[in-house]
Amino acid sequence: MRKLMVTEMRRKSVNEFKESYKMPLVVVLDHVRSLYNVGSVFRTSDAFIVQGICLCGITAQPPHPEIHKTALGAEDSVEWKYFKNTLDAVNWLKQLGYTVLAIEQCEGSIMLQNFKWDINKKYAVVLGNEVKGVQQQVIDNCEGCIEIPQFGTKHSMNVSVTAGIIIWSIADRFLLKEQHAQ
Repeated sequence: MRKLMVTEMRRKSVNEFKESYKMPLVVVLDHVRSLYNVGSVFRTSDAFIVQGICLCGITAQPPHPEIHKTALGAEDSVEWKYFKNTLDAVNWLKQLGYTVLAIEQCEGSIMLQNFKWDINKKYAVVLGNEVKGVQQQVIDNCEGCIEIPQFGTKHSMNVSVTAGIIIWSIADRFLLKEQHAQ
């Protein structure tokens, strides 16, 4: 095996990305304080052609050198919108026909492996603050909660890791299954 060079990977340009099909998913960051987490979510969203990102509350916005350090330019390709209040983002997404789900440990949450992603729906997933998680008032306005099973001693994961797991799970349903069917 030989490692591929960047020029062999046939990556899209920013303009090609903006014109291409997007997975029907919006990632909502609810008061995420780490700019590196924000940048990482941009980069993962670019990798899996996510529709967009909502940056809410104290979540930093591009352009910012610390976001760019982990996003590596994905902040230029992935569409994003800022909301001072996360509930405004949730309500806006619902008006656009998105099913909004919190990624949180809640009474009645559905384990990720048991959630049935419907390829005929558009989804938005809300990821919370590194310490406090998703705000309760935001959870109250979501259509459900998805929980990632954990088997160790810790009860949480890094926001960007959580985003990667969730985005991959949705991409596996929306993108990869379509490619195998063709």
